[in-house]
Amino acid sequence: MPAAPEVLPTRDRAVILILLIATFVVILNETIMNVALPRLMTDLHVTAGRAQWLSTAFMLTMAVVIPVTGFLLQRLSTRRVFGLAMGLFSLGTLLAALSPSFVPLLLARIVQASGTAIMLPLLMTTVLMLVPERGRGAVMGNISIVISVAPALGPTISGLILQAFSWRAMFIFVLPVALAALMYGLRTLTNVGERRDAPLDMLSVPLSALGFGGLVYALSQFGTAKGGLGDPALSLPLAVGVVSLGLFVWRQVVLTRQNRPLLDLRALRFPAFALGVGLMVIAMIALFGGAILLPLYLQNLRGLSTLQTGLLLLPGGLLMGLLAPGIGRAYDRIGPRPLALPGTVLMAGVLLALGRIDTGTPVWALLALHLTLSAGLALLFTPVFTSALSALPPPLYSHGSAILNTMQQVAGAAGVALLIALMAGRAARLGASGVPAVAAQVGGLHLAFTVAGLVALIAVGLAFFLRAAPQPAQVETREPAGQSGD
Repeated sequence: MPAAPEVLPTRDRAVILILLIATFVVILNETIMNVALPRLMTDLHVTAGRAQWLSTAFMLTMAVVIPVTGFLLQRLSTRRVFGLAMGLFSLGTLLAALSPSFVPLLLARIVQASGTAIMLPLLMTTVLMLVPERGRGAVMGNISIVISVAPALGPTISGLILQAFSWRAMFIFVLPVALAALMYGLRTLTNVGERRDAPLDMLSVPLSALGFGGLVYALSQFGTAKGGLGDPALSLPLAVGVVSLGLFVWRQVVLTRQNRPLLDLRALRFPAFALGVGLMVIAMIALFGGAILLPLYLQNLRGLSTLQTGLLLLPGGLLMGLLAPGIGRAYDRIGPRPLALPGTVLMAGVLLALGRIDTGTPVWALLALHLTLSAGLALLFTPVFTSALSALPPPLYSHGSAILNTMQQVAGAAGVALLIALMAGRAARLGASGVPAVAAQVGGLHLAFTVAGLVALIAVGLAFFLRAAPQPAQVETREPAGQSGD
């Protein structure tokens, strides 16, 4: 039997608790838009393909900003990084509540995402620095409660609000909670770790933005580009994305030799970490795409209200929260593979089953499928996060967390863009061939869910190779001595 995990000092527990509360608020906002998309399509007079950019741009912005957090976490104190994250999030929330049209709302979501992007790596890196290896599974399980329950509550809360108020009220209700978390954190949060004089490479930031942005935009055109890969609307952003990402990786390799990369790619030399990144990429492509598709199906094809849609999706998120602590403790005892492998099987099976639903599928069957999917994701997330990050030595904690969160958001944005494009393209082609509108939409939904399920099958194969991370060897660094201060 493993030794009992050490009890964290009161100060360390307080730091983690404050960051968990703030992370809950910002992640809640990430999914609050999903149920509102059909309402926004009507109120703002936009198509589903355009409306999904309110979610895609949010995740894409996170993918661009998260690499910079490696620099921020080394250069600034914990309190200053926290204040920056929650300040940006609160500002974006205020701007969203005041937005008169689609474009200002999209820009406000980008500001919100900038704050959210900083908060997630701050939480992960702080936990890695404060919690001993043998107790990380349990703590990551508690973090998984926040990461899973907050997205589940988002659609339900937005459904309740939209029953009586306009879509702006979603942000008006979130704003005081965000401001309270900001004030409480600034008053009580203590600094963790040491600051280092880390430089920021200004060339790497636009290269990452062009690389990730080009790829995601190209995927959003995948199902609708009439000329296939030869269509400039698809081929041009794809080329820009591939070339920019290649230059970004080359730049990081050069800067790593000088010990000043934006993202230290040496973390990918650790097999357990690289495997974890691959699993999370696949899981997020499938998960975020499905999270957008289900509300569209429930409201547009089944006629459910926003509140009914939110209530239907709520039990799955609550189930993930209930399972997370036990899964975290089980990880500390048996390792990642016995948990993650059945999780990937459940995820792939449910997504393939969703590829066969239609307008006559019973609501209880949809609820059962969503509960099963949520159980599979609960079995997957905590083991993958913990085994991947625990494989790294302390000097790479902030960079590893940034890489993992960056790829997670890029994959989520790519999944949303690709699956929505496939659904819209398939529905348009069926409609043009004379298929009735409802049947055409069902056909598009079938294609999108089936593709998500096939992608998820790759995760099943990767899960076979998961194992508990060995104690990592130290990576040679030439960083200056730590500096204390506020």
